[in-house]
Amino acid sequence: MKTCEIIFWISLFIVFYTYIGYGMLLYVLVRLKECFRKTVIPPLPEDSRLPELTLFIAAYNEEDVIDDKMRNCLALDYPADKLHILWVTDGSNDRTNERLSRWPQATVLHQPQRQGKTAALNRGIHFVTTPIVVFTDANTHLNREALRKIVHAFANPETGCVAGEKRIAVQAEDNAASGGEGLYWKYESALKKLDSRLYSAVGAAGELFAIRRELFEEMPADTLLDDFILSLRIVMRGYTIAYCADAYAVENGSADMREEEKRKVRIAAGGLQSVRRLRALLNPFRYGVFSFQYISHRVLRWSLTPVLLFLLLPLNAILIFTTDRPLLYAVIWLLQTLFYLMASLGYYLSTKHIKNKILFVPYYFLFMNINVIRGFNYLRKRRGQTGGAWEKARRA
Repeated sequence: MKTCEIIFWISLFIVFYTYIGYGMLLYVLVRLKECFRKTVIPPLPEDSRLPELTLFIAAYNEEDVIDDKMRNCLALDYPADKLHILWVTDGSNDRTNERLSRWPQATVLHQPQRQGKTAALNRGIHFVTTPIVVFTDANTHLNREALRKIVHAFANPETGCVAGEKRIAVQAEDNAASGGEGLYWKYESALKKLDSRLYSAVGAAGELFAIRRELFEEMPADTLLDDFILSLRIVMRGYTIAYCADAYAVENGSADMREEEKRKVRIAAGGLQSVRRLRALLNPFRYGVFSFQYISHRVLRWSLTPVLLFLLLPLNAILIFTTDRPLLYAVIWLLQTLFYLMASLGYYLSTKHIKNKILFVPYYFLFMNINVIRGFNYLRKRRGQTGGAWEKARRA
């Protein structure tokens, strides 16, 4: 077998493993594990035994959602005397603080300088005195039982972080951004559940996650994925991340694909930044099964796999004319071409605001991987910057 063929098949395997194979293997490993060891779930604690907690919201110019968010916070099923609501509104220059002043239940920390979300977390955490901190975004709504479910997950002393589930609100007419993002998060949620059942979830989403207060570590202000870095540093200290699907945050998808592109490029750049800063987790001799999960679920997606994905088509074309199995490679090339054509059609329909979720799947898949490539350039341009502020993406 020639070198080109070897590269092609290795690349094809890595792409398949990253997006499909890992989920299949994970399912088998979880079933095998649970055949031999059953998880004992303790009962929910009574109100008198519930710990105090802080609902921590870092916000920048969120005047349009303040009232809805506060109503949602106060409607949560948790004793009012044990729930502290903290807003950090650094740099906000709209009516965010004016609106919050109408809600005496909220504690507001504000400074005129905007230094980014990570700096806001680093500053605000010093005002938190409760044993558990629940982080959430201003533009999300939590289900009524979310806080009780999160606290319940902390009954395991090995749990240092609890990741809630992110859900995309169903729109009457999903565009490619909200429709594709919704499907993506359904698949992500399934993987996170399996990861958590095997050993630990691989990171938490900023829409809803919680940590033990004493495990918070200040992060460099230029950190792009504060939720991911913070949660994985907790794993590095010997704790696990529990995934709690019964505690969820609902938000609208991005307004359109241009807005979604802003998010995906930043997340991809943040992923690359995280891989570098959390490189110790690549050592399986130190972190065991979590290294396997981390590499399979995150590192490959944010580094090698997108590059290999876009190499497959030209490599495949070369092999049609240079091997003694042209028919095999011609069939594979046609399948790849069909996938790209479906993605292109999905793109075209999205520009015409025509709903077709079947075609949005290949379009959104390629869109995500293209933005990982763009993330390399985004991170290069940010080199030398000390702040972590970014342009927010508008939601639908």
